[in-house]
Amino acid sequence: MPSKEPPRRRVPGPARPRNAAGGTGRSRPTARRPRPSAGRSRGSTPRSLRLGSPRPRLRLVGLALTVVMLAFVVRLLQVQAVDASTYAAKAQQNRYLEYTVAAERGEITDRNGIALATSVDAHNITADPKMFTPEDSKAPDAPQQAAALLAPILGKDVEELTKKLSAPKSRYTLLASRQTPQVWKQIKDLKAAFAEKAQEDEANGGPGANVLAGVLQEPTTKRVYPNGDLAAGILGFVNAEGKGGGGLESKLNKELAGQDGRIRYAQSGGRRVPTAGAREVPAVPGADIELTIDRDIQWAAQRAIADQVKKSKADRGYVIVQNTRTGEVLAMANAPGYDPNDLSQVNAATLGNAALQDVYEPGSTSKVMSMAAVLEEKAATPGTHVTVPNRLHRGDRLFRDDIDHPTWYLTLNGVLAKSSNIGTILATGQLGRTQAEANKVLHSYLRKFGIGSVTGLGYPGESPGLLAKPQDWSTSQQFTIPFGQGLSLNAMQAASVYSTIANGGVRIVPTLVRGTKDADGGYTAAPAPGQTRVVSEKTAKTLSVMLESVVDDHEGTGTKAAIPGYRVAGKTGTANRVDPERGGYHGYTASFAGFAPSDDPQVTVYCAIQNPTKGSYFGGQTCGPIYKKVMEFALKTLQTAPSGSKPARLPVSFQPGEQ
Repeated sequence: MPSKEPPRRRVPGPARPRNAAGGTGRSRPTARRPRPSAGRSRGSTPRSLRLGSPRPRLRLVGLALTVVMLAFVVRLLQVQAVDASTYAAKAQQNRYLEYTVAAERGEITDRNGIALATSVDAHNITADPKMFTPEDSKAPDAPQQAAALLAPILGKDVEELTKKLSAPKSRYTLLASRQTPQVWKQIKDLKAAFAEKAQEDEANGGPGANVLAGVLQEPTTKRVYPNGDLAAGILGFVNAEGKGGGGLESKLNKELAGQDGRIRYAQSGGRRVPTAGAREVPAVPGADIELTIDRDIQWAAQRAIADQVKKSKADRGYVIVQNTRTGEVLAMANAPGYDPNDLSQVNAATLGNAALQDVYEPGSTSKVMSMAAVLEEKAATPGTHVTVPNRLHRGDRLFRDDIDHPTWYLTLNGVLAKSSNIGTILATGQLGRTQAEANKVLHSYLRKFGIGSVTGLGYPGESPGLLAKPQDWSTSQQFTIPFGQGLSLNAMQAASVYSTIANGGVRIVPTLVRGTKDADGGYTAAPAPGQTRVVSEKTAKTLSVMLESVVDDHEGTGTKAAIPGYRVAGKTGTANRVDPERGGYHGYTASFAGFAPSDDPQVTVYCAIQNPTKGSYFGGQTCGPIYKKVMEFALKTLQTAPSGSKPARLPVSFQPGEQ
């Protein structure tokens, strides 16, 4: 049976607008005009609104981000791959500090191990300029403030320190070298006070500025001369860089200096940071040098010559003390001297070693070489008669002795004892058949004695003196050189002449260094000095006896040098002095040379004083007492036994008509 469907409900459709005729046809509805906005006039045409497309903008932003990221990637590759080593090096440079550890300079001692020059702890005052920038120091004028505080302590100029501290690109600057521990303690105390003040200021809300935080120190050493000016002419000095600037400090600088070490460590804020990256190369100390000098004999010689130079109002003076058997120099004193501990107060004219660097005409002390030539060539004997007139005409000159006298009738021994210039000219004239031949013979002996060449000490600035070749001797030099004018030498050369006679006619090259001790304590003796025979032993002994007459005989010129209990051989000298400023002869050189005990020679002493202007200028009067003081002291110090025999008194004069 078919089902019944419910009746459909009719739903009305939408109303249709009517047309102009009132019909309801399906024409397009009329568009409703939009209402005019408040700001638009009624007669304007309305515009439609359209939204822009976002795609171009997104593309632009994406492109910009891509460029930025690409730049970052390129820079990262450059830093991490291309320039990695360069940047790593810069980082290491800023993080690590490296400085030199100065090797301890070796000591210089006398022959008994007493220190003449040594080194003590000191500090190099340094700074990290970066820590004086406004950012690190928290003070806009930190370099200026720090310089003002440090200048009076270090003895430096404020502007100089300010300039050193105002270099922010540098991490190291040296403010002052080799300062005493007291100076560093003063700076350290000042740093601590500023650090405490900065902490208080920061706790109260302030910036906490500390202008001394970047001042640091490096341990080093400073050269000290415990005996002040004693032996300064020998020792020399050390300059501001810690290197030998004169004397043995300069000559032996390589041995004394050792080898510097180096330390590299990480730092932060001016403080050392323990790290595995630290490296240290230890310094190797320098060798100790043992001299032949005896400190006590040096002191006696230096005091004696300084007193006499002052008393005589002389320009300067020197004393040499030498061991006649070994050639070792026991003392070498100069006056005036200087204190190498404080070179700021030193007169430049006193620097150096005048006993080796001054050259002068020796005068009559040189006559012993002329007599040695005469005896060795057998031209005369100590008893040979020599008639000495008051004046002697030779060449273009008239020669005289130091005093006017009637005709003297002297033996050759008397010529030496009374120091006669005329008698010496007559005696040396017998060395050859002609004067030219005699000149050659005499010149050969002068050279053997070491005149005209350096002594062999190897001392910086030593002068060899002046000795012309015999063919170049002028008319006057042919007759002045025999008695010590017309040639020049230094004090060490003069002393060596007498040591040669005392040593039996054998010249030993003088020495100042006895040995060296290395960092491990091993001792190495100095090489044995060279030896040269100058005259025979017989001639040397004969000369020794003749030189005794100068001191022992009442007619001799050196009686003030006599020493009770000891036989003394010596010779006086008084020479016209060449004035280096005026260029001609002006003033005198007074000298005395000799050895003792003459029967068993141990010690040679030579003294010379330049241009004495008060009191006597004769060598016997001025230098004879100096010789006596120094020789007595040396003999006692070396515990030399007195002479065991009386001197042989050789005749000084003869009666006319005697054979």
